[in-house]
Amino acid sequence: ENKILVAQHPLLIVDNKNATVVCNYTYNGTGKEFRASLHKGTDSAVEVCFISWNSTNKSKTNSNKDFNCHGTHDKDKVIFNLWNMSVNQTDIYFCKIEAMYPPPYVYNEKSNGTVIHVKETSFQTQEPQSAVPLWIMVAMTGVLALYSMLITAVFITYWQKSKKNMYHHSDYMNMTPRHPPHQKNKGYPSYAPTRDYTAYRS
Repeated sequence: ENKILVAQHPLLIVDNKNATVVCNYTYNGTGKEFRASLHKGTDSAVEVCFISWNSTNKSKTNSNKDFNCHGTHDKDKVIFNLWNMSVNQTDIYFCKIEAMYPPPYVYNEKSNGTVIHVKETSFQTQEPQSAVPLWIMVAMTGVLALYSMLITAVFITYWQKSKKNMYHHSDYMNMTPRHPPHQKNKGYPSYAPTRDYTAYRS
């Protein structure tokens, strides 16, 4: 009985937008022309790409316009290389192997498939934002430096003016003790001059 069995890796995590799906198969028939295809979705509704070859190893590969895919055949396996994958292409993918000629036509039963998880690259969202805080930081630093210089200049000017005013308004007062007139013998030293109270009248 002609029969085709297919085995696939269950999961692929894609970080760099590139994925390689390997379809290992066994075939015990006498077919000479074959076709292998990769399908997307649980119902295999979308054919991503295919490759066909014959017993002389002449092959042909083609890809769906929405995918970047290339297939190669190597003895008992078919390899599908995908590149520039997007996040919305995350899905389950199935390999289908067909013995086209001579009859009878045979293809494999549906395998468990390979889940391809395309991760979103972090630099796509972070890179445009990194330049904005740096620009704001530089601008704020400049404003603060200018403000500090202005405050310092105002303070120094005010301090110098205050110092000048303090020197101009300082008065000297003679603190030599004096005694009132006509009271020279009431405990005042002989050297103390008579206090003139008229000097303090305004």
